Amino acid sequence: MEKFKLPDRHILQKQYERHSEAMVNVTKELRELIEQAVQELPSPPTIKGRPKDFNSFFKKYIRILNSQSSELQAKIPVKDGMPRITDLIGIRIVCPFLEEVDTVEALLTKIFDIVEVEKKGSNYSFKEFGYESTHILVKIPPHLIEKYGDCGCDVAEVQVRTILQDAWAEVEHELVYKAEFTPFDEPMKRKLAAINANLSLADIIFKEIRTYQRQLNEEFGKRRYSFFKKIEDATDSFLFDTGDQEEKMDGIPAEFSIGVTDSASMDDLLLNALYAHNKNQFNEAIYFYSRILEMNPDSSVCALVHKHRGMANFARSNYEDAVEDFTQSLKLDPKSYKSAYYRGLVKAVRQQYSEAVDDFTLSIDINPYQHYCLYRRGQAYYHLGDLPQALADCESALVLDPDSRSAQQFKEILRKKLKM
Repeated sequence: MEKFKLPDRHILQKQYERHSEAMVNVTKELRELIEQAVQELPSPPTIKGRPKDFNSFFKKYIRILNSQSSELQAKIPVKDGMPRITDLIGIRIVCPFLEEVDTVEALLTKIFDIVEVEKKGSNYSFKEFGYESTHILVKIPPHLIEKYGDCGCDVAEVQVRTILQDAWAEVEHELVYKAEFTPFDEPMKRKLAAINANLSLADIIFKEIRTYQRQLNEEFGKRRYSFFKKIEDATDSFLFDTGDQEEKMDGIPAEFSIGVTDSASMDDLLLNALYAHNKNQFNEAIYFYSRILEMNPDSSVCALVHKHRGMANFARSNYEDAVEDFTQSLKLDPKSYKSAYYRGLVKAVRQQYSEAVDDFTLSIDINPYQHYCLYRRGQAYYHLGDLPQALADCESALVLDPDSRSAQQFKEILRKKLKM
């Protein structure tokens, strides 16, 4: 390798100090730009930024010179005596989950001119593990140069990684990159590889868990729609034409169905129950919910499944079974205000208005901030002939949700009957 001429450290430090204030200000503004771009993400990442201090800058420059030929050294950009190191300004974006790494990368392309994207670790085989991170070189926006002057570099390096990738990078940097002695013996190498393998596996498992939770939440939303649509059809028609207040849900495509065997896991059974429920295959949904209960899960899971099975039983007009399921859910979880509310709805549909009022009151005692429960209790009072109490509940519901069209219409009906 060709020898290189050692640069004058004193001269370089003066050049560095001329740009140091601009470096700090540009770093701060870059970090703020990125924070604004990612603030709408479901799990906002942590963002750190720093200009490289002079000692680190000088060591990095020496390493570059020492590792390259004179021809390549001559290609290192120099402006006003200052070598243009690409990571003089560094921003680190630490995401909770793997899927957000790609999302953040896409957001960065919208706010910066991208010079280069490097996926570190992407070249590892399935037998290898090591440092993984996405490194993105972005052009420093011209308006920041105009505002603060030359900051000693034309690009900044943005590193995007997960929390676990960041933890590994910090450890590797201390144990390997900065260390004078690197552990090359096989047992030590295997230990380091095992640590990184476990962190990589944890990232993948977290991603799978999030995907599963997202599926469940989507199915829960669709299931609630069908439940409340039947409630509206059964209880609101006496007051006013509700019409279709939401778009009709389509059935779940067959390709999303999960094969269920005798050894199916509880997660598989729950997803299949929800898929069946949302396709209005209520008997099948009840079957899957019942299979979960036969597995004797802990009380919190049993309470949840009884609540779901109660909703499916209600959809089948199995009102007694629905009441029993909601009652069991409440026994297992006395704080389940939704189970009390749902039981009250079933009783209201069966015109058992006094009992419905008791259940709605129980639900409100557990969680007072339920405009829909106050609205339904007001309806029950209406049927019992207690119009002043019905109006009081309706007005309380509107305090919590002033935009509720049903509550607004109900209030007008009550005011006319009370001649207010």
